[in-house]
Amino acid sequence: MSNRFAQLAFTPAVQQHQRLHGSDRAYRRMADGPEAADPVGPDEAAFIAQRDSFYLATVSETGWPYIQHRGGPRGFLKVLGEHTLGFADLRGNRQYITRGNLDHDGRVALFLMDYTHQARLKILGRARVVEAADDPATLAALTVDGYPGRPERAVLIDVEGHNWNCSQHIPQLLPRDGVEEALVSLHDRIADLERENAELRQRLPQPQ
Repeated sequence: MSNRFAQLAFTPAVQQHQRLHGSDRAYRRMADGPEAADPVGPDEAAFIAQRDSFYLATVSETGWPYIQHRGGPRGFLKVLGEHTLGFADLRGNRQYITRGNLDHDGRVALFLMDYTHQARLKILGRARVVEAADDPATLAALTVDGYPGRPERAVLIDVEGHNWNCSQHIPQLLPRDGVEEALVSLHDRIADLERENAELRQRLPQPQ
């Protein structure tokens, strides 16, 4: 866990429970250090580039958190710099809850999952919206060619902190295309073995 993530997440109430349950010693030093934003390192960038979805949490004017799933082709969430992420916001059901929340409060949390390898990355940051009419070049740079969907705006995220979680309790789920590819390979192998078996049977002496 990074210092900055701990500084943002370990509020006084959180620290009180850490002391109550005996985990404060393990986490005490994590919040020490300067209040500098965490850079997106090579490991984080590689992980982000492989994701085809993530969960995005925003804060509403009523104080309620709102979580939305965002999906697209692999790598649609792009690393634009060591402190900046961005993605093209595609037209959906036109509720615009996330969009409205960002007018009120730019703080966001991203939850990136890799169920196949049982890994997860949490990111805290501040989001800003760039409408298509204001900066079409930025939106074009974030739009993935050939992917269906109408990009309406770009969302840029200034990363404050990030944290890798352990694999405990993450179910191992396999992507459908990978499973289908494996099944096709197994089906072909079984067909080959059945043909070989049939040829061997023909070579055996026939009963009189």
